[in-house]
Amino acid sequence: MTKPGTRFTEATGAHSISRREFTSLSLAACVAAGARVDIAQAAATVSDEMVDIRTPSGVCDAALARPQGNGAWPAVILFPDVYGLRPTMREMGRRLATEGYTVVVPNPFYRSTRAPGVSPDFDFKNPADLAKLTKLRAPLTNDGVMQDAAALTAFLDTQAAVNKKAKMGVVGYCMSGPFTIRAAAGVPDRIGAGASFHGGGLVTDKPDSPHLLVPKMKAQFYFGIAASDDEREPDAKRKLADAFAAAHLPAKIEVYEGTLHGWCVKDMPSREGQPVYNEAQAERAWKELLALFKRALV
Repeated sequence: MTKPGTRFTEATGAHSISRREFTSLSLAACVAAGARVDIAQAAATVSDEMVDIRTPSGVCDAALARPQGNGAWPAVILFPDVYGLRPTMREMGRRLATEGYTVVVPNPFYRSTRAPGVSPDFDFKNPADLAKLTKLRAPLTNDGVMQDAAALTAFLDTQAAVNKKAKMGVVGYCMSGPFTIRAAAGVPDRIGAGASFHGGGLVTDKPDSPHLLVPKMKAQFYFGIAASDDEREPDAKRKLADAFAAAHLPAKIEVYEGTLHGWCVKDMPSREGQPVYNEAQAERAWKELLALFKRALV
């Protein structure tokens, strides 16, 4: 039974995100219907560059985005989905930076290849493609991701644009949803908040299941679950909630009505003729992410 302090609900609203003014560098113009960030204008308010970050396993290529001008902001690690570090993920990193964060978006497959790592025409039904992906993902164990998180955290803390007195955040999509738990468990004294959207494999029956790492964390979390994932694993959200309640950590868990796995990412390929990206629900998820970081990264 879920203990008080951890809750999950059905997310049905189609709300747009609220604009948060962080400095005079805040976005000056927003979409009138709901104050959504204009991506072209967002790109003009942040700096964005590719960097190489040394880890125990090699050199990780990553995108680094931050608000323009002098200042120090809370840091965030944005872990990409299975399609890797590509323009869409860099765009999401820049958008987050406009809200007052210094954001690093790593190439999760750096041990094997430079970004993006997975071709846009990747076919999950093709055995050859699946074999390549299995090889790319093999190093992304609990320990591997924890080591990466520690290296990314150490890199961010060397940046003048990072407020080292503020807690750090992590966010992941699809494949990287579990990475957020692993990162928070691997660097508990720095990571104060995490968010997973349509994360896969958060709860498994194996001894290395990500949800078993919750007792090692000190972070509060938000989980946005795709309706299609919830239909396949209806008990996962309850086990996840119980893990956070047992650790006395706050977690908000929501199932997004009418969504497919991958709904938050604009370039997600259609599935069986159905579009996966759901703009209204993706904007609601973005609003939840910003609310979490505003509350926790202090």
